[in-house]
Formats: sequence, structure tokens, C-alpha cells
Amino acid sequence: MQPLQPEPSSPESPDGPREPAPKQRVQDEIRRDIIFGTLPPGTRVTEAALAAKYGISRVPVREALRTLEAEGFVESKPYAGSTVSKIPVDDADDLFFVREALEAATARRAAKRAAAQFAAGAPSAEWWKARRVLAAVLDDGDRVIAQDRLDLLPELNIRFHLGVADLSGSASLTALLRQISGKIEWLYATDVNTRGKQSWREHRSIMAAIDAGNAAEAEALMASHVHQSREGYLDRFSAATE
Repeated sequence: MQPLQPEPSSPESPDGPREPAPKQRVQDEIRRDIIFGTLPPGTRVTEAALAAKYGISRVPVREALRTLEAEGFVESKPYAGSTVSKIPVDDADDLFFVREALEAATARRAAKRAAAQFAAGAPSAEWWKARRVLAAVLDDGDRVIAQDRLDLLPELNIRFHLGVADLSGSASLTALLRQISGKIEWLYATDVNTRGKQSWREHRSIMAAIDAGNAAEAEALMASHVHQSREGYLDRFSAATE
């Protein structure tokens, strides 16, 4: 199984892709450690400690923390330093609300595009490439569930949803989903042991509707998929905060 690769931060050199810039690399690593609980909510993070942890100077760490604060992963207060954020339940509710509308639209467009591809006689090479990526992601998810490696599902989950967005052919919808993909992965990771297996099985039904070119069914299944995740998350974490 290939890990999710960050998008290149700079153009490829003649010898192949360049390494991500230091700020981008440390930013991705800190975000991933937050998402998977290595840096739990409330953890105080300092430039010096993070620079030592990731083997990098303090300047890119400082820049990374500013970006992560803008994304909502880190909170900074004057004279108090930075801490890992908590996801308030009301913020999670808003995120799920936006995500439900956004992803229902991507599934609908993906199904319409699939129907158009096959109606044309033969799908394009670009479409087949995106579809093969999704097939591999679905197989990888089935495999890690069989191995009881649910810790690997959050990354595969966001790869599936971004893959559906790519299959939709909508650059705007894909860009919007990428903007919130980190928070989606964070929410999924906190709840993966409760809903992870069932949520993953629902992906197959969504994909079948897309492949069949059934836009209405694909839209409804994706909306239901996100809605059920929302309801389960809010039921569990609302109770935990009372």
C-alpha cells in the first residue's frame, strides 16, 4: 500500500521530484502527529521542542505553526505559547454540514461524468487513471480492515473522498474539499474505532452508483454516508463533553 504523498511544493527537477520545502515538510509532520494523537489536544508545543523533534531549525517550525493555527490545528496566545487545539462539537457539526453538501455534489458529478464517459464509447485515459486509483484505495482499505489495522483507515478514507472529487472533474469542488481534508481526517481518526469498518463498507456502494452513472443514487448515498458519520460523532462526543 502506497502512503498518501504530499503534493510537490516546487516543480520537478530534471532528476525527479524535489524534496518538499522544510516548512512544508515539518508542517505536514506536525499536522499528521496531531491528527493521529501523537500530539493530543491541549499539548503545549514550542518552537524549540518541535525543532528538536523533527530535526529542523526553528524558523520553518515557526512558519509551520502559523499555517497550522490558520487551519485550526494549533492555538497561540500572547505570552502563553502554542497548544494543540481541541475540536469543539459545534465546530465539528458545522464541518460535517459543509462536507455533506460538498461531497454529495462531488458524487453526483462523478456519476454524471462516468455516464458521459461510457456514452462516448470509451472512457478517457485520464478517467481510467483516476478510477484505478480509487480501486486500489478501496482494496487497501479492505486489506487493512482484515488485518485489524484501523489506524491506517483515516489516511485511506481521505484518499477515497478526494479520489471521488477528482473523478468528478470539478477543480472547484476538489479544491474546496482539499481545504478541509485535514480536519476531516482528524475527525475520522478520533472516531475510527467506532465507525471505521461500517463507514468503509459504505464506500463500495457509493462507488457502484458512480460507476453505474446513477447521479441521484450516488448523491443520496454520499449524503447519507456523511450524515451518519456526523450523527455518530455528535452523539458520542456531545455526551463526552456534557
